[in-house]
Amino acid sequence: MKAINKDILKLAIPSILANITVPIVGMVDIAVAGHLDAQAATMIGGIAIGTMLFDLLYWNFGFLRVGTGGLAAQAFGRGDRAECSRILARALGIALACAFALIAIQWLFVKAAFLVVDCTPEVQELASQYFFIRIWAAPATLTLMVFKGWFIGMQDSVSPMFTDLVVNGMNVLMSIILALGFRPLGYEGMGFPGIASGTVAAQYSGLAVAVILVLIKYRKNTLSAIGTSGLKDMFKGSETRRFFVMNADLFVRSLCFIAIYIGFTVISARYGDLLLAVSSIMMKLLMIFSYFTDGFAYAGEAMTGKYIGARDSQMLRQTVRYTFIWSMAIAVLFMAIYQSAGVPLLRMMTSDTAVVEASREYLPWLLLMPVVGCAAFTWDGIYIGATASKAIRNSMLWAVGGFVIVWFAGMICLNVFAPSEILCPSTEQTGGSTIYGRIAMHILMAAYFAHLLARTIYLTARYRKVIII
Repeated sequence: MKAINKDILKLAIPSILANITVPIVGMVDIAVAGHLDAQAATMIGGIAIGTMLFDLLYWNFGFLRVGTGGLAAQAFGRGDRAECSRILARALGIALACAFALIAIQWLFVKAAFLVVDCTPEVQELASQYFFIRIWAAPATLTLMVFKGWFIGMQDSVSPMFTDLVVNGMNVLMSIILALGFRPLGYEGMGFPGIASGTVAAQYSGLAVAVILVLIKYRKNTLSAIGTSGLKDMFKGSETRRFFVMNADLFVRSLCFIAIYIGFTVISARYGDLLLAVSSIMMKLLMIFSYFTDGFAYAGEAMTGKYIGARDSQMLRQTVRYTFIWSMAIAVLFMAIYQSAGVPLLRMMTSDTAVVEASREYLPWLLLMPVVGCAAFTWDGIYIGATASKAIRNSMLWAVGGFVIVWFAGMICLNVFAPSEILCPSTEQTGGSTIYGRIAMHILMAAYFAHLLARTIYLTARYRKVIII
């Protein structure tokens, strides 16, 4: 095995081990909600909409991880430890300011969101309850984004792995205990609010771990390089201007992600609680492979930034080549997993037979997504390491265009060419869903596929002009 592969695996494997626990958390939240009472679809819908609201918030601040990681990697490649410290301090200050602003506007945000989000009153009530509890984790959540990006930029994937394992492990444990109770101690549980409360406890546990790791591993060889005067000047100079200019592009990128993801959930909610539950489950299953691919994307990000900072073009090219080889291997693996274990995965997510049966119809889409999805996620990591924020922004603008065009074109065709018995919303109800709604969900899956394809094509075409030094 070449040395480059060893370096990639050294960075990727810890990230993959941590990422494996991420979908487990989502699955456990849905599984707990799905087993609380007979209204499984409504409970799952409440989790889906509540989670969507936080994605709507937190994806706006994705630049805290992305921008911090790329800049830290390049400073690390130059051997500038003082700038590495300034990057961390600068990003943490911004993260805390943003978190307290979110807490201040929480009520207004929820009211505004439900002017746009269309769901049943029962789902809205549960989603609001979930939101008003989990929002108190905002300071921990946003600062953890900074720590994760910074650790990756410092070529350290073990620290974020350990932090993520604590967060996700605590999330699973506390959500189950707080929602369902702990019979040996006579605790009956909080029910649905316990799911959100478990997340809050987990986020602050992870923050404590991240702070301890920074002090143990970087206090002497990195943090000490900045000094008191460096902290006073952390918002001055060309590097600070670069940080904000780059993050403006990344903020647009985040808005594009929100438009697609929220659009996916909002559109599916229009077709009833059953299809909302189906879309939530399918998205969770769809994203499982991304948590493996992201391990190699993070490796590509860290190594790309390091070699650009060191001005080593040969190692940069090898990093891109071998990162993609590993990423495509993940794509093939998950196509096989979805083919052989799709239905058991559905049954693991919920015991509601109607939700399982409705979801089976969309399993073939899972076989199409990994190839273009893995390529898109890997390119993202490479471009982030290169701090090529303009290209990243433009790729997402094209992605939104692809999503919108396919959705509206598909719905126009459905409404123009479908037989009248399909267009009638009262015909052939199946667990609360109509034939029309089920076809619309296929169009929605096609639109999601189109956005991945658009990102992959654009970033591939721009590689030689933007990344190569």
